[in-house]
Amino acid sequence: MILRRNRRLRTTQAIRSLVRETSIAPTDFIVPVFVVEGQGIKQEIPSMPNYYRYSLDLMQKEILELWSMGLKSVLLFVKVAEHLKDNKGTEAINPQGLMQRAIKAIKDVCPDMLVMTDVALDPYSKYGHDGIVAHGVIQNDATNNVLAEMALSHAASGADIVAPSDMMDGRIFDIRSLLEQEGFHNTGIMSYSAKYASAFYGPFRDALQSAPVDLKNIPKDKQTYQMDPANRKEAIKETLMDIEEGADIVMVKPGLCYLDIVRDVRDAVNVPVAVYQVSGEYAMLKAAAEKGWLDHDAVMMEQLLSIKRAGAHMIASYFAKDVVRLIS
Repeated sequence: MILRRNRRLRTTQAIRSLVRETSIAPTDFIVPVFVVEGQGIKQEIPSMPNYYRYSLDLMQKEILELWSMGLKSVLLFVKVAEHLKDNKGTEAINPQGLMQRAIKAIKDVCPDMLVMTDVALDPYSKYGHDGIVAHGVIQNDATNNVLAEMALSHAASGADIVAPSDMMDGRIFDIRSLLEQEGFHNTGIMSYSAKYASAFYGPFRDALQSAPVDLKNIPKDKQTYQMDPANRKEAIKETLMDIEEGADIVMVKPGLCYLDIVRDVRDAVNVPVAVYQVSGEYAMLKAAAEKGWLDHDAVMMEQLLSIKRAGAHMIASYFAKDVVRLIS
């Protein structure tokens, strides 16, 4: 009998690197970018240390820095002025809206940057919901009509991929149909296919001031449309439906608590799988590292490796710049 010593392949950093099954590269990342109106603005988000909202001029500088670091994909979110919010998503389809101008501003300074855009009504809703509210219910089909128009306006502004994050039923079909009808055959759709009603989204909602409002006859949370964290098989059903309706990339959100879902989805589909490592995951590590309780860089890399090992082709992460600085 031959004595097997598995530790032979762990003896040095060089050999560990040589046989490593999972690796992280700059091209694995989608960088979330928060945009605000104004000029010369770079606002740190209090609940997301070292992460910022940018006005369009400073956003352009940030985009060029990302590109120089090898980060070639961004996912845009906009913080909408309160007076522009309503219950119809009116500002979401404004051709001169902040999102539409942000897309054009990126393409002006870095045409090759892959621009993905958030498609959901919560930044534009006076109620903080991803859809139109009527009679205490989030209206599915009426919302889909606006989402399709919103996606079309992003495509017309130069977006490469639209990313519906709302979890309305049938919205991928409606978006894909309108894009095809209007000649945007090459505009991709990255669907938030398995998006859970998670408690990890708090800092993100602070960043955009888009949390659901606490009013009578308004749902206080998003559990009627986002998925129940207790459910596993449902994620596959949702994802396969989105692919059938025309999604090019599917996403699982959040990341760490849903790695079983990531693996299930990866095994079930033949399209790229994205994972969103969300704001709460980012904020927890930043806070623990600030207290000296965790080694920031080591835990950051372990988290991201686990997400990729679970099956992610790409990761939307607020750690993207930190990682690239570390690995380079």
